Amino acid sequence: MIHARGLSRTFTTKTGPVEAVRRLDIDVAAGEIVGFLGPNGAGKTTTLRMLTTLLRPTGGTATVAGHDLTAEPAKVRRRIGYVPQGGTMGPGALLGEELELQARLYGMGATAARDRVAEVLESLDLADLAARPAASLSGGQRRRADIAMGLLHAPALLFLDEPTTGLDPRARAALWDDVRRLRAERGLTVFLSTHYLDEADALCDRLLIVDGGRVAGAGTPAALKAEIGPAATLDDVFLSLTGRPLRAEAAA
Repeated sequence: MIHARGLSRTFTTKTGPVEAVRRLDIDVAAGEIVGFLGPNGAGKTTTLRMLTTLLRPTGGTATVAGHDLTAEPAKVRRRIGYVPQGGTMGPGALLGEELELQARLYGMGATAARDRVAEVLESLDLADLAARPAASLSGGQRRRADIAMGLLHAPALLFLDEPTTGLDPRARAALWDDVRRLRAERGLTVFLSTHYLDEADALCDRLLIVDGGRVAGAGTPAALKAEIGPAATLDDVFLSLTGRPLRAEAAA
């Protein structure tokens, strides 16, 4: 679903070039849930923006959801969903109306849009909230609404940027269940950036840990922990690979 080789992005600044992402190799198979972790400034957001066609790479190649990232960006966008960290709905927008508008922007007719919105709302336990404005929804409900927005066009690959930031433990666990169910029922592939190591450990099939724009480590949570020692945690793994604790970065 994602095959990238040497993916790079250099920014030009007043003080000279800055390599935000340095020759990343990424492979994500269909149906996987892959976590993307790294300290602040590691290149996570830049990588996500490249893989979702929002930022053009300055080096390397990538195929995303079956299409060349730079040669076929419109085809990539038709096959992926992207849920940014900042949310996707205005506070006064009614949930159902906002989703229908988004569906129409994807080219659906009025009837098809209503049907698709009803299906997605039902699948995420939001059907009773269609007439509510975004400002009246809880944090967990808003994030599920964001995911609904990203699923309207039935993408094969969903990008989630810090999907549970700011949620309480119960809402976070509920969102994990939603992601697992979407994968189980639809075969959805999920690529998520997270600052929560417990989330990465519980939810992800594999992890990619980046630091300084490069891949510092990759593997299943169990395999990465086994490399450190029998009682190791992902905190230990992250500290070993990057020299910094992720929780301190998240709180900074």
